[in-house]
Amino acid sequence: MLVLGIDTSCDDTSASLVSFEDDRPDIVTNIVSSQSDIHDKYGGIVPELASRRHMEMIWPVVNEALGKNRIDDLGVIAVCYGPGLIGSLLVGTSFAKSMSLSTAIPFIGVNHLEGHLLSALLAEPAPGFPLLSMVVSGGHTSIYMVRGYGDYEELGKTRDDAAGEAYDKVSKLLGLGYPGGPVIDRLARTGNRKSIRFPRAMMKGTHDFSFSGLKTAVRLEVERNPALKPEDVAAAFQDAVVDVLVRKVRMAIEETGVKSVALSGGVAANSELRERMAEMCEKIGAEFYPPPVALCTDNGAMIALAGYHRFRMGQVSDLGLNPRAHLPIS
Repeated sequence: MLVLGIDTSCDDTSASLVSFEDDRPDIVTNIVSSQSDIHDKYGGIVPELASRRHMEMIWPVVNEALGKNRIDDLGVIAVCYGPGLIGSLLVGTSFAKSMSLSTAIPFIGVNHLEGHLLSALLAEPAPGFPLLSMVVSGGHTSIYMVRGYGDYEELGKTRDDAAGEAYDKVSKLLGLGYPGGPVIDRLARTGNRKSIRFPRAMMKGTHDFSFSGLKTAVRLEVERNPALKPEDVAAAFQDAVVDVLVRKVRMAIEETGVKSVALSGGVAANSELRERMAEMCEKIGAEFYPPPVALCTDNGAMIALAGYHRFRMGQVSDLGLNPRAHLPIS
């Protein structure tokens, strides 16, 4: 079966064609059109500009993803309908519904978070179930127990800002541009992470996260000491974020006994996080399954994967499906 996956949840227009044989996915194409150059001057995503760009790029991206395959070759169209920016989601869901209506190919709405949770299954070797999966991005920082397709339990979530949001704000504070994750990751390699000790909010007794206090601490430190080297601030900040993320996953492993761990979301591409998560898992005898960097950020392949398994369960969507900015994975 060929599945077309479409994701326009934020500022990337993405579409992917995934082939399934015996339930194993094979990514045929995975096309992503980035908007970073548009939003860089504003230091963050401007929702109206994001949705307008999606309208310009949705058909070229889908057309490129289809390649030489005909639309009639598709078994199902999967589209992200939430959570995300409502204007951006409208573009993708409207496009998918129009394709379905004009071709009679069924379509199914997919939760963006479910796509991220399953993204590790697109790589080889793929983990089995149960699985501990941490989604860490600009909009989400959560740990889930994944017992199977469609069976997810949230163990912890951020109580304020997501880790990726903290990266973007600190990057803006240091004048490094947007998006903040990649530039801070690169700069931190040349800095001294022990030069500054930033707080770690562990939210004792829970698997929850909090990064708003860390953002404030970075701002106050920079205001008090304007002579600080940006690379030292970046290294110390990243050390604090990664420390919390790794320790929280270890706590979840020890509490649940699940020894398979996956990362997803844009921050999952961070080199230090991947390295230290791998070291922690090796130390305690757990298996670590980081998806390829190209599958960490928003992409259509993860939506196609989640949509395929929903379709296999007998689920389809109708034309009454509406996008939702807030959409719990339950």
